[in-house]
Amino acid sequence: MRAKLVGSREVGPNTRHFEFEALDWDTAFVPGQFVSVTQTIGENEITRAYSIASPPGGNRFALCANLVPDGKFSPFLFAMRPGEEIGFKGPYGAFILRRPVSDSVFVATGTGIAPFRSMLQAQLREHPDRQFTLVFGVRQEEGLLYHEEFVELAAACPNFTYRPTLTRPNAAWSGLTGRVQPHVPEILGERRDMDIYICGLREMVDQLRSRLKELGVDRKRMIYEKYD
Repeated sequence: MRAKLVGSREVGPNTRHFEFEALDWDTAFVPGQFVSVTQTIGENEITRAYSIASPPGGNRFALCANLVPDGKFSPFLFAMRPGEEIGFKGPYGAFILRRPVSDSVFVATGTGIAPFRSMLQAQLREHPDRQFTLVFGVRQEEGLLYHEEFVELAAACPNFTYRPTLTRPNAAWSGLTGRVQPHVPEILGERRDMDIYICGLREMVDQLRSRLKELGVDRKRMIYEKYD
C-alpha cells in the first residue's frame, strides 16, 4: 500500500509529527496499533515500525519519529516533502485498550507517547466513568511531545490527568521530576484494579514491570510495548 505525505511539523528536538494520506486504505485501525513503513534506500529495502499517533478517521494517519543522523531510514523520512509517497503495511499490534475498560495509567517515554495520543484522542470521551492518568517522562521540557495538547485535554476532561516528569529540569520547572518508574506506584497507591499501559525503551518497561510485580500487580494488568 502507498501513502502520500501531507505535511510534517517539529514537536521536539529532532522529532517530527508526520501526517500521511493513505492512497488505498481506509485507516481502519484500532488506537494503539502500528504500521510498518518501507522504502528502498540505495540497494536495500528498509522497513521500520511506527505506532500510529492519531485517531482513526478518513484515510489519514500520523506518525511520530526521532531523527537518527547516522540511521538508515529516519534521514529519508525527515527529508520527505509534501506530495511524496512511501510504502506501508498494517495495521498491526495488540497494544490497545482492554475490554471492559478499567481505570488506567498510561506510562510513556519519548516517542512511546504516540499510541497514547491516538488512544486518548479517540477513546477518552467514550469512557467518562473511567479515570485515565498519563505519566510522560523525558529529559528536558522541550522534549515533552504534544505537551500543549495534553494540557488542554486535561483541562477539558475531568477524567483525565496529565503528569509529565523530567529527569533534567530547569530551575523554572514546577512539575514532577525523575524517571517515570517511581511515580506509577504513587498513583496506584493501594489499588490493584487498574490497568497499566507502558510504552517506551526496553529498560524502562522491564524495570517498571518488575517493580509492579513486586507490589503485587497482576501481570495481566500490565500491557506493554517496548523498543530499543
